[in-house]
Amino acid sequence: MSLDGLSAPSAPGGAGEADARKQRLRRRLERLIGVAATEGNALVPLRNGDEIFPAMLGAIRSARHTIDMMTFVYWRGQIARDFAAALADRSRAGVRVRLLLDGFGAKEIEQRLLDLMDDAGVQVAWFRKPAWLSPFKQNHRCHRKALVVDEHTAFTGGVGIAEEWCGDARGPGEWRDTHVRVRGPAVDGIAAAFAQNWAECHDELFDDRDRFTEHDQIGTSVVQVVRGSASIGWQDMQTLIRVVLASAEERFRLATAYFAPDAYFVDLLCRTARRGVCVEILLPGPHTDQRACQLAGQQHYTRLLQAGVHIRQYQPTMMHAKIITVDSVAALIGSTNFNRRSMDHDEEVMLAVLDEEFTAELDRDYETDLLRSVAIDLDRWKRRAVLQRLKETAVTPIRRFL
Repeated sequence: MSLDGLSAPSAPGGAGEADARKQRLRRRLERLIGVAATEGNALVPLRNGDEIFPAMLGAIRSARHTIDMMTFVYWRGQIARDFAAALADRSRAGVRVRLLLDGFGAKEIEQRLLDLMDDAGVQVAWFRKPAWLSPFKQNHRCHRKALVVDEHTAFTGGVGIAEEWCGDARGPGEWRDTHVRVRGPAVDGIAAAFAQNWAECHDELFDDRDRFTEHDQIGTSVVQVVRGSASIGWQDMQTLIRVVLASAEERFRLATAYFAPDAYFVDLLCRTARRGVCVEILLPGPHTDQRACQLAGQQHYTRLLQAGVHIRQYQPTMMHAKIITVDSVAALIGSTNFNRRSMDHDEEVMLAVLDEEFTAELDRDYETDLLRSVAIDLDRWKRRAVLQRLKETAVTPIRRFL
């Protein structure tokens, strides 16, 4: 494939080299983050609402014991009603249903949907409602997205529950995103991400309907589940991204909805490109729901482009996916954006997946998205309008919150 002079590097030299790269990366991540990877997982990437929502709703409707769901965004539209109805239906059927909503991100949910679920026995909890918090705590949000059904099937990724995510990215009203369905031992890590935040909001962490079943090894993916939590100092999510960037040998691909990194990660991207790694970044273009964040990231374009980083902007609609692929053998997918908010302030969850086939599927999606994107040219960017430069400068004081 060639796109504006950008050619895809060849796959690693044979199965032996691929296995060696995966093992090196696995041991680096396990030792430096302190979370063991699990083997025998089966992962299915789901592209856009047309694939994501039927899979999630199907899992909910098939539940027989427990449903645990958490989301940052729960807004309006038919899909919001569909999820509320499905959760309420399973609760009435005797399934234990818990729904954790972020107090800021889900504030637009319709009251009648909350009433419907409450009447059906759904346990709804709120993570840090702004009215109850100090200004400092209000800045720390639960941005994780997770659905765990009957302890054996889980979903995570970038999608929120709102009509903006419906469809297949055919136009501005249908956002581009990716979720993943997980079965196998890694489900426990996603369940733990839910439990960590549920414990802050509810007195009962588990009950007699939690069976704590063992997991069969039903696939071939090695998966490490990494949780990021709001705190002070260096976080596991920063270590995760730092390790995969430093480990990349041929190609590092990033798709993110919100690109506003600090100086350290900008420098790391530049250094990675300068040592010969093909670094590609795919970002929202004309359709973004966070213009200030886009401006904060654009401050770094000149430096990145000069270092050899390739930057493209997605044109049809909002690019909301959060995906990294490395050297055709590893992928990161989950809720984390490449910005200060995700790395420093918010509760996040990411899967580090060591699997060539899964990574190849994400890479194929990425290449499809590149065909619907426009490259940022260094010479043209240097000649951008004064007004654009002023806007970039204006957001500087709030970059760490974006």
